[in-house]
Amino acid sequence: MDLHLKDRLVVVTGGGSGIGAGITEVLREEGARVVILSRSAPEAEWLQKTGADFLKVELSDDAACRAAVDELRRSHGPVYGLVNNAGANDGVGLDKGPDAFRASLDQNLIHYYQMVHLLQEDLKSSQGAIVNITSKTALTGQGGTSAYVAAKAAQLGLTREWAVEFLPHAVRVNAIVVAEVMTPLYRRWLDTMPDPDARLGAITRNIPLGQRMTTAREIADCCAFLLSDRASHMTGQWLHPDGGYVHLDRAIAQ
Repeated sequence: MDLHLKDRLVVVTGGGSGIGAGITEVLREEGARVVILSRSAPEAEWLQKTGADFLKVELSDDAACRAAVDELRRSHGPVYGLVNNAGANDGVGLDKGPDAFRASLDQNLIHYYQMVHLLQEDLKSSQGAIVNITSKTALTGQGGTSAYVAAKAAQLGLTREWAVEFLPHAVRVNAIVVAEVMTPLYRRWLDTMPDPDARLGAITRNIPLGQRMTTAREIADCCAFLLSDRASHMTGQWLHPDGGYVHLDRAIAQ
């Protein structure tokens, strides 16, 4: 299936590692031009192999975001698609207090709004698409992660709000709700456990379809579809490529 993404410019925040890297790779395979916005540069060999471009930016800095958008417009032209992806579960719970909570929202939520604010005219003129990468914790809770969960829940609400706001301009806005995906960050978290393999086994046993983790590629394929005009009548949707983790009974026997 041709997704009609060839030569279309897509911005992927945090697109050089983990799920973001998977999204970048798939978009490049589909012929899209990709600009990664992130505070950390991807590995040079990987960047060369994928053919994506990179702009270094601290996404929690509003002025830095504005400068990066100005630069990418000068160097690449108008933007067709935006993937809001950057962020991390920083474990800011009730014990950390409001200052830490606000700081976490800057890292995980505010730049989602800022990037849409800055790119809205590009998206309108191209009748493009936005995909917000969010988390199942917004719907299930997790414990000890108040700030991250607040950010992810807000992203789901904003997905539907922006879908409505962009209706007159035919810009589609959807979200991918990520559950259990093996990324370097996830691996590092597992490695803090007394028995990482046992912990991983306990997690995968609760994933109904195949008792396995979702892959970054599976998230990326879903994202590419949502960005494409093959998803031309989908907007305001929350998609769950998670092996049934959120919506099926995890006690189902296989």
